[in-house]
Amino acid sequence: MAATAAWLSPPSRTELIENLVSGVDRYNPSNVGILEDYLYHQIRSEEYDCLANLAILKLYQFNPDLFNPDVVINILLKALTAEPFPDFNLCISLLDDRPPNSTLDEPDPLPTLLPLLMNLYNLLHQCRFSAFWVLYRSDDLEVIRENYTVECAGFEDAIREVAARSVKATFTRISTERLGTYVDLSGPELEAWVAKQRWTFDSSTGVVSIPPNPDNQIESVVIQEHIKLPREFPFAATFGSRSICLVVFRAQQGHFTYCAGQMMTCHDNIRVHYPLNMMSMDVMQLDGNVYSYSIYLRDKSKTSEQHKA
Repeated sequence: MAATAAWLSPPSRTELIENLVSGVDRYNPSNVGILEDYLYHQIRSEEYDCLANLAILKLYQFNPDLFNPDVVINILLKALTAEPFPDFNLCISLLDDRPPNSTLDEPDPLPTLLPLLMNLYNLLHQCRFSAFWVLYRSDDLEVIRENYTVECAGFEDAIREVAARSVKATFTRISTERLGTYVDLSGPELEAWVAKQRWTFDSSTGVVSIPPNPDNQIESVVIQEHIKLPREFPFAATFGSRSICLVVFRAQQGHFTYCAGQMMTCHDNIRVHYPLNMMSMDVMQLDGNVYSYSIYLRDKSKTSEQHKA
């Protein structure tokens, strides 16, 4: 609930932005500059407001002449840090298929960078953190690192927090070598990051211990179902792999009696029906109104079931 409330209305959102996002003014194209300035404030201050950023993309959708690819890339980078929430997909859904913008002073970078950003998102979504950092550090994403994430304060730390959430939900103990590949840290930097997470690092074994939480504790769960049956109910039982019994039992004063039904066995697609006088049933009370009943045919095939009256 707290996470949802913070997503709908972040504490950092000003009254002006709240009015723009919540009212009809969000569709006023003259307000796009205010929302873009707010985006760059998020980038500089490690804040995040998904609804305000979606409002920018909606204005771009209605007013293609306002489209700014650099703003879109920054919005997508901020949305990456919100994983596992669906912010990135929400942003992608507002990007229409459009030809490269030829009116820009420089070539439109979005057609080239969008597939790479989607690859980054897929790796994060699949919890393939080691592969994420390999791709992020590759030459293909040098443009993103040097022109965008370098200005996005705390971007890499925010991605590490995404990994930390998954690690906390999965592990109770993890080696520093493996954890280092998840967060792209090693040595003293990794130890400082582990201490910041309030995890325990054993230098003698190289193992990080994660405190218990509801997600990383394996507990057996016993599920009990109480099924109320009517006074008459059908009972289907199997005899081996070829025989079926369909009998209607009546619950009366703590014991079962059959009131209608017939036996049917199948042998090579030939059905043989048994009248009720060719079977017998034993009933044994187990606990309270729970009974075990066994049904016999004259050929000594048998099934046992338990039922609650």
